[in-house]
Amino acid sequence: MSNDTIDIASKELWERAKTIYLSTLFNEQEKSQAENYFSMITSVSVEGNVFLVRATNKFAADFLRDKYAGKLKSALDLAGGDKEQVIEFKEDERSRPAIIVPTYEPKPQPQYQSYAPTPAKPNQYISTLPLEENYTFEEFVQGASNSWAYAAAKGVAKHPGLKNSNPLFIHGGTGLGKTHLMQAIGNDLRKTNPQMSICYLTAETFLNEYINSLQTKDMSVFREKYRNFDVLLVDDIQFLQKGKQCQEEFFNTFNYLTTNHKQIVMTSDVAPKNLPALEERLISRFEGGMVQEIEAPGYETRLAILQKKAEGMTPSVPLSTLQFLAENIKSHVRAIEGALAKVHVTMQINPTQELTPEFLAFLLKDVIEKEQSMRNITLREIQERVARKYGVTVKQILSADRTQSLVTPRQLAMYISRKYSNKSLQEISKEFDKKHATIIHGVKTIQNRLDVDANLKNVLEEILHEFGYKITDNQE
Repeated sequence: MSNDTIDIASKELWERAKTIYLSTLFNEQEKSQAENYFSMITSVSVEGNVFLVRATNKFAADFLRDKYAGKLKSALDLAGGDKEQVIEFKEDERSRPAIIVPTYEPKPQPQYQSYAPTPAKPNQYISTLPLEENYTFEEFVQGASNSWAYAAAKGVAKHPGLKNSNPLFIHGGTGLGKTHLMQAIGNDLRKTNPQMSICYLTAETFLNEYINSLQTKDMSVFREKYRNFDVLLVDDIQFLQKGKQCQEEFFNTFNYLTTNHKQIVMTSDVAPKNLPALEERLISRFEGGMVQEIEAPGYETRLAILQKKAEGMTPSVPLSTLQFLAENIKSHVRAIEGALAKVHVTMQINPTQELTPEFLAFLLKDVIEKEQSMRNITLREIQERVARKYGVTVKQILSADRTQSLVTPRQLAMYISRKYSNKSLQEISKEFDKKHATIIHGVKTIQNRLDVDANLKNVLEEILHEFGYKITDNQE
């Protein structure tokens, strides 16, 4: 057997083991952290009695060994690996990136033009975390819940640096595709503008590097590094709240890049204004570009995502199984993908198992119960409770009457529907007979008023109490 054949077999074994391990995690924070660190694995191979995992640097190798060695060995065994083998982690010295700092002399240009990238060598790319090759626009499944964010990301990829979309701030709950869209921008620019210098990292990495620079007194190197990119992609910007001094440095870096028409893209679990520990001037800068929200997908989008992910799987997953998953798992894309992975692993291990609804419900019992822990409030119930509270009728709430005495209960009903039910934007839009934009505007209006209107907040608390909720439940 050739070395190439062995390497391919090792890689296939690793992919199966990784899928098995991730499918056992239902805590999304743990799953996201695991995926981040697994993305720093550069290669796997079998060397004698050792299954060797190479990572981008020593820190990643040590962390993977300390946190995941035992769990991944069990997953490798389940995936069909040799039980006598041991697993080891080492730094891949070949993956050390050369730090290239491009030179740039700013030239004023009209705001309506795209800005030319810094002259640099082809494929100039520095990244603390590598971009996932499959995170492309072609692999992203569009739907009503993410179409605006998708369009904004495509616009940035086509014309990076334009003032009205710089920065691009994408926010939404866990596992809805924020990181996918941001990395799609990076992957698209690398293909269409190979001379661009691009950096992708997490805000937590920026914070850690800042702290290290303070300790080693290398702040000038740190500043030079991050102020000389054409595109800066920062994931999980909410982690910037952990360091006040670091916020100052990011503010200065942000200003330098945007002043020189360099594109910044950020993701966050929440909108800028809902980052309480962030300085006001940073929030103002973030809101000065384009802010787009990604929301939980509707049934059609969930099914389309599953069909996309199931393409090429062997054995193939029946459509009825995909429909079962789309109907029963509604919270976010990562939960959908995790359930699909678990089903497919089961199909590989036991090909004769019939995938009946009863068996699927048993197999996915934990994740389905978690989905159903939130009471399934109907939109009609919400409309009726709000109407009764304000002394109006459901018919009036659903009407086009713009009288203020009807606008407030109408928008409040929209807000509760979006924040406290498991209905999609498309379903809410249909039930209220309003456009998606109208629903989103109503939700945002109530959200803003709740910060300053104590009476409205009391009314909301009273209505939620009738449903068994508190005002803090299900807030992102």
